[in-house]
Amino acid sequence: MSRIGKKPIAVPAGVEVKIEGSYVHVKGPKGSLDRTLERDVHVDFKDAVVTITPVDDGGRARAQWGLSRTLVANMVEGVSKGFQRHLELAGVGYRASKQGTKLVLTVGYSHPVEFVPPAGIDFEVPNPTNIYVNGYDKELVGEIAAKIRGVRPPEPYKGKGIHYKGERIIRKVGKTGKK
Repeated sequence: MSRIGKKPIAVPAGVEVKIEGSYVHVKGPKGSLDRTLERDVHVDFKDAVVTITPVDDGGRARAQWGLSRTLVANMVEGVSKGFQRHLELAGVGYRASKQGTKLVLTVGYSHPVEFVPPAGIDFEVPNPTNIYVNGYDKELVGEIAAKIRGVRPPEPYKGKGIHYKGERIIRKVGKTGKK
């Protein structure tokens, strides 16, 4: 039995949920999301609570049960509160700036790297070494944050690069082999 799948999803005020078979549409103050879930689970919406149950006792249905519940919960949370990823830049001369809506990174290349945000994503740059990726779609926020980090991932010798806040970077000893 899935412990995650058993939990009901409370829908806050101001969020609309429409269910048609395995199609789920969630609309809230931040935006709207829709997703088609697997046919192995049944979605029910009653009294501002969404519940998900497996169709049968098969292994695939039980595997999709917890996943489907988490996906719907992320949709509800995203359109009501939103999601945020925090990135930090470490290195001499590494900086980020915002020009209009796009993000411009200067991270040691011969040219600045520009990111144009897709619909539903917003960048915040409170200072040149911090970037916040905001949005209502958790998957898209994570994907854009990973692409930004991929421009210059942290290197293990000095720790220079772009990393998530709180990410632990495993450091290596240099070639002198200090003892």
